[in-house]
Amino acid sequence: MNKPARVWVSNEKPKAGDILRVRAQMEHVMETGLRVDPATGKARPRHILSHFEAKLGGKLIFTWDPGTSIAQNPYIEFTFKARHSGELTMFWKDDQGATLTASKTITVG
Repeated sequence: MNKPARVWVSNEKPKAGDILRVRAQMEHVMETGLRVDPATGKARPRHILSHFEAKLGGKLIFTWDPGTSIAQNPYIEFTFKARHSGELTMFWKDDQGATLTASKTITVG
């Protein structure tokens, strides 16, 4: 999984107590394993994102375990309250073990 994620944060320099909105999209095929390859007649192997987490300064603030019904190139949106500055790190993992991380610096003023 070497394709980049797109990440948007509503305010990278919030005041303490502000609610931040994060939008993240990962490029991924999200093959359910239920479709048949017409060329071979065999089921295409399952290949989906199985885990997402977001941490701020190393502290877990959000986690998500998507299922097979999630569309290709999954998009996620979540909010959190700005309490302290730190590196917002997002981590994706698929069911074949590939991982990807993306980060943004949040500076609480």
